[in-house]
Amino acid sequence: MLATAFPFDLRRCQVLGLTGTAFLALGGETAGALPVRGLFAPASAQAALGLVGVYFGIVLLMAAWLLLGRLVHGPRPPSPRQLVLVLAVWATPLLLAPPLFSRDVYSYLAQGAMVDAHMDVYTYGPAHLGGPLADEVAPMWQHTAAPYGPAFLTVASALSALTRGELPAGLLGMRLVALLGVALMAAALPRLARHSGAEPSAALWLGALNPLVLLHLIAGAHNDAIMLGLLGLGLAAAFGRRHLLGAVLITLAALVKAPAALGLLAVVTLRSRSGRHPVAAVVATGAAAVATTAAATAVAGTGYGWLRVLDTPVSARNWALTTLLGRATGALLDRLGSGLAPLALPAWHLLGLAATVLATALIWHRLRPRPVYALGLSLLAVAVLGPAIRPWYVLWGLFLVAAAAPSTPVRHRVTVLAGVAALAVLPSGDPADPGQLVLALCGGVLGVVVLWQAHLSAAQAPATGHTV
Repeated sequence: MLATAFPFDLRRCQVLGLTGTAFLALGGETAGALPVRGLFAPASAQAALGLVGVYFGIVLLMAAWLLLGRLVHGPRPPSPRQLVLVLAVWATPLLLAPPLFSRDVYSYLAQGAMVDAHMDVYTYGPAHLGGPLADEVAPMWQHTAAPYGPAFLTVASALSALTRGELPAGLLGMRLVALLGVALMAAALPRLARHSGAEPSAALWLGALNPLVLLHLIAGAHNDAIMLGLLGLGLAAAFGRRHLLGAVLITLAALVKAPAALGLLAVVTLRSRSGRHPVAAVVATGAAAVATTAAATAVAGTGYGWLRVLDTPVSARNWALTTLLGRATGALLDRLGSGLAPLALPAWHLLGLAATVLATALIWHRLRPRPVYALGLSLLAVAVLGPAIRPWYVLWGLFLVAAAAPSTPVRHRVTVLAGVAALAVLPSGDPADPGQLVLALCGGVLGVVVLWQAHLSAAQAPATGHTV
């Protein structure tokens, strides 16, 4: 109903979203994932006000995004260039904001410092590093080996050397790396959309401007941004018959985070479509991937230990489907006095892996002529059926579904998924207590009230002669 009377245009959407991210940045100063050795510890009243401000900002940002979606799907949609400008404006307040919704960026910095100090990050956790950087890492990851590939650790190590371990400079550097990743995503989306028969502006709106990207890839400075950026560019290169370059870029994406390796299936498909024999396409793509992996590992100097740490421990707060079922089954077996209770969680994780493989096989069997869409659905299956899930994992598949979704209903479902996931984590990255949930709800309700008042004012403006 808001969109039917609210006088929205591209400029107003831009301003509304900017206001939302400004409140996010301001609220994050006291309610974000702040350094434990910060210059000051915010008082409880400041933290409470910050939490209200963050969720007020989220509601404004989501409203701006949805209103922008009405423009994108209207008779005169904004151009991709205009949408990229909107994204830049919305992201600006988050550039210097503290980390939000996760403390993972502190792990990245500590692991980069370990590589720079020639420590084995695939054997030791950040506690082995010690010092201020290690102190910032969340307790459960203190003794956990890095689950990331050598391509990302090379970037993290270079950043550590450049910033000399200084936390503010390191946080800014990681935020800039994430922004680079989002910029690569925005560059790849229109190209992928054109190859997939989709509207480039609609793909940008859903795949790059949605709140999950701003909240988690930019504000949270997650390395998923650079993974997705490289994956998108690799797919675009493969569509342009530069299959070798595509395989190299996608392999580098997988050497940031492993799920991107599924993108090599798309390269094989596109090689075969261009006339290569399927076996030859597999061999050529595999050879490029192996050579890229060897070169990246040699440059990083980290060895191949990342292959053995892909089963990084699952957080106790994790709410992945297979983990929840495993814990519930284990609790039931324990209550029944069965000695099989400890096996419940690993069994469900194994079932989830098998279901992922089966789902991926079925998706590619049915959707092989649409490789981008098949890859997007496959990555969604990996995220949903895996042993761990976080809101930003949804972006693995959403990014590509945005570029290749075949129908409006699919885009509507993905839009709802992004909106729900955007509300799933507190800005501190910590578990929520009842008081914090109430404060978050108050911030959200305040945002809805402000938007409703704007809606009423807009509806009355034609009768009174006033403008909003």
